[in-house]
Amino acid sequence: MRWIAVVLLCLVVIASVAVAVMRRPQLPAAERGRRLAEQTGCFGCHGAGGLRGANNSGRTDKTVPNFADDVMMYAKTPEEIHEWIHNGVTKKKAASVTWRNDRDRGVLRMPAFKGRMNERDMDDLVAYVMATSGMPEPEDSIAARGLQRADELGCVGCHGPGGRLARTNPRSWKGYVPSWDGADFPDVVRDSSEFRQWVEDGVSRRFDKNPLASFFLRRAVLKMPAYEKHLEAGDVPALWTYVTWLRSEASLKTAMPMEAHHHE
Repeated sequence: MRWIAVVLLCLVVIASVAVAVMRRPQLPAAERGRRLAEQTGCFGCHGAGGLRGANNSGRTDKTVPNFADDVMMYAKTPEEIHEWIHNGVTKKKAASVTWRNDRDRGVLRMPAFKGRMNERDMDDLVAYVMATSGMPEPEDSIAARGLQRADELGCVGCHGPGGRLARTNPRSWKGYVPSWDGADFPDVVRDSSEFRQWVEDGVSRRFDKNPLASFFLRRAVLKMPAYEKHLEAGDVPALWTYVTWLRSEASLKTAMPMEAHHHE
């Protein structure tokens, strides 16, 4: 009996470890950046989610830039966004006397995070800023249509701008809504057929037939809606084309800063 108890205990421990590993968060860079921005105080000046900059008395532009609409006025590449975070300014802007004078008149100034956070964290912040500002955009017209429809259908409400975030979802399997470019997306959607099932019915047949998956889907606060009655012709292929582009090597290389950064 003692050996049976030991074996059962070992099985329970192994099962517990296996479940813990499977439920381990695999947040995408943009979501890590969003959470870091909140923890670091970025939203104090850039507004909730970085979407509404605070008034900045003294400046000619009046407000702190927001991530969605104003980033391109200050930084046009991942490297330049990283430079802003690292040094509080890019070399190009620092070389402008007009810009320096305008900054000096403002009461709020971008701090340099060099020495306050590591380069990997800065890269995550860059990923969040880029996702919020809609960079990069797909050049393929079908993928672009998919991105447009994702916005119109309200998909980005839970999945974040461009489907790149992993918003908190209490009582779900991993505690967040999976992003379309995250490491755990293939665990949820294996192919275009399953993707269609999720979009049209709100759940794939594989998950619907799995008791454990169904349990967590039912208890989750945020639930995937069924869009079948709200879709236009060609919506699902366009959405899938966008997701495929988002997960492609070309998109990932364009979206992320260089692995090595050189700052003076």
